[in-house]
Amino acid sequence: MQLGVFIPIGNNGWLISTTSPQYMPSFDLNRAIVEKAERFGFDFALSMIKLHGFGGPSEFWDHNLESFTLMAGLAAVTTRIRLFATCAVLTLPPPIAARMAVTIDSISHGRFGVNIVSGWQRAEYAQMGLWPGSEHYSRRYEYCAEYVTIMKELWATGRSDFKGDFFRMDDCRCSPLPSRPIEIICAGQSEAGMRYAAQHADYNFIASFGINQPTAVGASVSRLVAATAETGRRCGALVLTMIIADETDEAAMAKWEHYKAGTDYEAIAWRDEQAGDDPSRDPFAQPNRRKTTGLEKLPTNQGLLIGSYAHVAAMLDEMATVPGVQGVMMTFDDFVEGMENFGTRILPLMRSRGETA
Repeated sequence: MQLGVFIPIGNNGWLISTTSPQYMPSFDLNRAIVEKAERFGFDFALSMIKLHGFGGPSEFWDHNLESFTLMAGLAAVTTRIRLFATCAVLTLPPPIAARMAVTIDSISHGRFGVNIVSGWQRAEYAQMGLWPGSEHYSRRYEYCAEYVTIMKELWATGRSDFKGDFFRMDDCRCSPLPSRPIEIICAGQSEAGMRYAAQHADYNFIASFGINQPTAVGASVSRLVAATAETGRRCGALVLTMIIADETDEAAMAKWEHYKAGTDYEAIAWRDEQAGDDPSRDPFAQPNRRKTTGLEKLPTNQGLLIGSYAHVAAMLDEMATVPGVQGVMMTFDDFVEGMENFGTRILPLMRSRGETA
């Protein structure tokens, strides 16, 4: 099973709480985390892009670095681990994103890929005058399909004359070409998102929900498997989950209860107000899934594996048995300590490591 880390490009990582570890993002912090990941044999590291935080007492995600430039810096100080930056498609023309990717491919000697995000939070783009209006929600995956098609044409041939509903290229050029095919990742959970992933991506993140339910992702993964069967392409499922571990189950759960006690409900309310702007009622879309899985008022937007080091290793092994799962992308309550404990205390106990490519 492939292992990845979702590095904390935004303040406080993925815990929306005033009692969780509080920290600002920095290059040095993310370098320390990615160097640990490389030392422990992780396969990839990925950074998100967030342009407007949720506020509240924790100032959740009010402080963020930029994804492409951060990963360019990390590419220069690593040698093996694959690195993925996130592209907010409403902010960059596809030829510019394609050229930026080629540049980091050169820095990393072929270890770079791009995570495509369609844009779900209106305030991120409205603050810059870039929000195209509510019609974007219904056509965002069509927009992304054209975007990725142009990038792939430029990476393959150095040229694009693509003409579509959203973009029109006129002998657009990109040279030099990348050293190898640049992989595309996305995180579509809705039916439209799954179809888009199956048609255009190499990997799709599958959100896990609930606490200590490692096989609960099976239904979502099976939807991706079915969608790729229709397209005839390979698009691997990567499960997103948070790890909170300690010497015993009780100690790990005590940490979680402490973080819950500081839940920043103001930040969560702002997040949910933004998510409610999307008129889609697709039950598989992440905001709608949160409401039906009990995560809506918890201080994170992803499922959790909480327990002793041995228990977490066993749950990850159980997750690896889900048909179609290619790997896991992890977050941690405390990233530096969490990565160290994962590499020294959890990873040696995982039977699944290396069984799934």
